[in-house]
Amino acid sequence: MIGKIILAGASGYLGGFIAKELKRQGRPLLAFGRNAQKLRQLGLEEKEIERVEVTNSTTFPRLKGPIDAVISTVGITRQKDGLSYMDVDYQANIHLLDFALRHRARKFIYLSVLHGDQMRKLKITEAKERFVDVLKASGMNYTIVRPNGFYSDMKDFLAMARSGRIFLFGDGEHKLNPIHGLDLARVVVDLIDSNQQEVEVGGPDILTQNEIAALALQAMHKEGSIIHLPDWLRKSAIGILRACTASRIYGPIEFFLTMAAKDNIAPRYGIHRLETFFREESDRIEEK
Repeated sequence: MIGKIILAGASGYLGGFIAKELKRQGRPLLAFGRNAQKLRQLGLEEKEIERVEVTNSTTFPRLKGPIDAVISTVGITRQKDGLSYMDVDYQANIHLLDFALRHRARKFIYLSVLHGDQMRKLKITEAKERFVDVLKASGMNYTIVRPNGFYSDMKDFLAMARSGRIFLFGDGEHKLNPIHGLDLARVVVDLIDSNQQEVEVGGPDILTQNEIAALALQAMHKEGSIIHLPDWLRKSAIGILRACTASRIYGPIEFFLTMAAKDNIAPRYGIHRLETFFREESDRIEEK
């Protein structure tokens, strides 16, 4: 009997692409989520939806039949609903791992971040990597996927480009190759039958921050400027935010400011180009 694929976080950005890719490949799927309407909008049938609040272990079902893999994209970038990074990125995934072990799932696939194990001092990655430690020690067959950023994260460049000015810290020459959600989803689904334990993944285009800014301005049909701010401002901002605000405020900011000060290059996958994504997003903005 072919086991089900349990997908947690299906209503999120990446989870939605993974759900559609599993459906496209004809894989038996059960999506965990608290908002059934969002899951139906992905084209999922009622039999493919299980109402689960992953932060509450009492809501998890007891399933019959084999489970081939549990895929978790569960995590928060900006804290909400009074939940912390430890509540979601760590504890909710512990609940999912316990569920996988209890049902003797063949594999657990977890989405972390590129070089997360080297950034444990950050609030977001601290919680993610604490779970990674538990997963590795659990005895479960696993794959940890480490993307270096999504195209959706690059929308901030478009937002700045719309005003005609894009601000970068330093000289803007740090490089990265973010990936489209559809391309990453295909990587994740292919890993269900792989023996790889850790996979770093990026998109097809390796670009400097200056090049990404130029693409954003071009997509928005702006002849604006790229303004380079001294790096000491970035460091000062992190320090001030840590000292004066709660983790729900400074957590996502310290993560993005830390990532902005280094190269974030991963092995290249996929066919969707950032330039095309920017053009498509620009068209959507103009239609509003």
